[in-house]
Amino acid sequence: MEREQWNSRVGFILAAVGSAIGLGNIWRFPYMAYENGGGAFFIPYLFAMLTAGIPFMILEFSLGHKLRRTAPAIFARLGQSVGIKLEWLGWFQVFIAAIIAIYYVAIIGWAISYLGFSFKQSWGSDPNSYFFEQFLKLGANSPSNLGEFQTGIAISITLAWAMSFLAVYSGVKGGIERANKILMPLLFIMVLVLIGRILLLPGAFLGLNYLFEPDFSRLLDFKVWSAAYGQIFFTLSVGFAIMLTYSSYLSNESDINNNAFMTVLINCGFSILAGILIFAVLGYMAEEQIKPLTEVVNSGIGLAFVTLPTAINLMPAPYIIGPLFFTALVIAGLSSHISIIEAVIGAIIDKFGLERKVAASIVCAFGYLISMAFATNGGLLLLDLVDYFINNIALLLSCLLELIAVTWLLDVCLIRQHANHHSEFQVGSWLAVCLRFISPAILITILVKNLYNTIVHGYGDYPIADQLFLGWGLVGTMLFFAILINVISKSDNKEMPL
Repeated sequence: MEREQWNSRVGFILAAVGSAIGLGNIWRFPYMAYENGGGAFFIPYLFAMLTAGIPFMILEFSLGHKLRRTAPAIFARLGQSVGIKLEWLGWFQVFIAAIIAIYYVAIIGWAISYLGFSFKQSWGSDPNSYFFEQFLKLGANSPSNLGEFQTGIAISITLAWAMSFLAVYSGVKGGIERANKILMPLLFIMVLVLIGRILLLPGAFLGLNYLFEPDFSRLLDFKVWSAAYGQIFFTLSVGFAIMLTYSSYLSNESDINNNAFMTVLINCGFSILAGILIFAVLGYMAEEQIKPLTEVVNSGIGLAFVTLPTAINLMPAPYIIGPLFFTALVIAGLSSHISIIEAVIGAIIDKFGLERKVAASIVCAFGYLISMAFATNGGLLLLDLVDYFINNIALLLSCLLELIAVTWLLDVCLIRQHANHHSEFQVGSWLAVCLRFISPAILITILVKNLYNTIVHGYGDYPIADQLFLGWGLVGTMLFFAILINVISKSDNKEMPL
């Protein structure tokens, strides 16, 4: 079966950027910067981008481009060259992508619902009560107690799946690339329009002062550096099969180093734009409510579905600004969701030789059915618990194992040689230093800290049984089935050493 390819370099860049840019850029990065030294945070963030983000992206682009396979097949081939079965690592990454796709679509569904609400500000004067009590009808106190099915949320999730399915069903050129050529420019234009309007509102620059005012004393705090690296790994879509899959569709003439630099820089640039947008809004909100900004700043779900609707209520022409906000959220979510699903579909196509349309239909059908668990009273709690263990344990573990496998079991200099051979400009030995020493050291530190805190203190107020079953049990189950597939898989004996 002839492997699909991107139609153009621009199409690949926009698809990779679309994968990296997600809801986390909008609601996570601004708060991370604010909490970790404001303007001073950009110093460790820039350092993390240069020593982890770009090198990791070059690594994954090189592996996908060289071996023309998705994650499981790539690690199987790499394992052959050192006599170790590594296919399980690829399947572990695919399982991470599958789980993220299933719960991430719920947030996109909420954003679609709120897009509809935003035309008339249907959330009323108390967005907090509306979101948790009327929209989600959050009545459960346990992630395992899902409660009643919410038809309205299910319809929105169905719409999100339908749009993602259409993109992956239509193929790399006709679906994924075409979708991102529309979605990404539209997202940037909308965010720039919003920034241009909101900066004219009173209090907007007060919010920017809070975001960018540097506290250089925080540079001596290791937690700040850890947060910067954590944000880089969190936002770039590395370590869970996506970039390996996307780069496997590159043509021989592709410029690997340039593509990697552009993808990372555009993603990080968008994060800064999102920070400007969000904190300008919060500054205006604080001014209008005569409150300190510290009392209105928020992160995560609360920012998107409580704080922003509250701010929209206060703005001039909310029937215009509101839809723009939530359309941007929907676009950011969909572009990432499409890439996450493609990582799963691509692996199944490589493993079983299925036609794309068949694989896409199977993956999306199963994903859709399971995601209905999040269209319930307890959907938010389930999402929160699963997301914590996937992002703070499984994903960091996957990134660390990938770096160890590729840079210590194999010769990382071969990665640099391949990248340089297919690039307009060359990268030096810093790539090997970053991939072999700096990134693994930081990942080990963050992962050990997360493991210690989770084992000793648990996560949130969730029942221990739920944490064991839906948290640790989920991570353990993914590892078990990944290794099981590795054990029963037969080698294709097509060695392709890097």
